[in-house]
Order: sequence, then structure tokens, then C-alpha cells
Amino acid sequence: MRAIRVASAALLGVTALSLTAPTAHAARAGDITSFGFGVAPSTIAAGGQVILRVNGCHHRTTVSSGVFDTVTIPRGQSSATATVDWDARPGTVYEVSFQCGNESGQTDLTIASSHPTHHPTHLPTRGSHAGAGGTLAGFDLHEIGLGAALVAGSLVAAWRWSRRRTEDSSHT
Repeated sequence: MRAIRVASAALLGVTALSLTAPTAHAARAGDITSFGFGVAPSTIAAGGQVILRVNGCHHRTTVSSGVFDTVTIPRGQSSATATVDWDARPGTVYEVSFQCGNESGQTDLTIASSHPTHHPTHLPTRGSHAGAGGTLAGFDLHEIGLGAALVAGSLVAAWRWSRRRTEDSSHT
């Protein structure tokens, strides 16, 4: 009888642990590259200009999307600009593809509902290559804390449940 209680508690713990895996951070194969890339701003009105940036690519980079003409960032440079088509539909999300050598990565560009205003953007030619803020090895610390709390809670509940069953059986 004790083996069943222990197995049940272990199964409950394993189930809680498996449910805390950060599946929301599962990445598409195209999202992980050896080079960094991005579009600034990530939301722009039709007709506006975006800055396409890349770092860590030792080849020329070709950037393409259905919302602007294909742009080439020459080897040794880290950015270029592209003008969004005037007929881009507001609220639409377009995929922007960066091709560096044999690797490619994608990001999204959203078309805003208003017309662009001209705000000059000055980006440095070189920037620091840093990780995502508030993460540990790509995991959000809040998610890790929540997962740990769920696992700890399920283990405590399983232990109390098995202890209560032991006390109930000793009184009979």
C-alpha cells in the first residue's frame, strides 16, 4: 500500500514539473542564428523608413520582405534603410527575412494605422552584443520562480496527502 502512495506522489511531482516547462519560448528553427538582426522600429506606417540592422555576420546580408524592396547590407556594414511600400495594409504583420551566408533568420514588421512622421533615427554603427534583459540562459526569471513554486506546492501537497493517508490507516 505504501508503494502506491509513493508512486502517486512521484507521478504528481513529475506531472507538475513537466507542466512548468517554458513551451512559450519554443523557437522556430529560423529564429536562432549565429548573427544578430533586427528592424527598427518594429511598427511603422505605410511609406515610412525602417532601419535594418545586423551584427556578427561576416558575409553580405540580404534582407527581404513583402512590404519593401530587397536590401543588401554589404560585408563589414551593420545597417541599411528600407522604405515601406505606400500600399501596405494597416494592421498587417509582414515577415522580414535576413540571409547571412547559409543562415537565415526572421522577424516581424507591423504596419501602423497612421501616416509616418519624420523622426530621424541615429543608430550607432557598432553596439554591444548582449542577451535579453531579465533572463537566465534564455528563461524568464519570473517563469522560473513560478515553475519552482508550482513544483514545490505539488510536492508539499503530495507529502501532506501521503502523511494524512498514513495517519488515517494507523487509526483503523
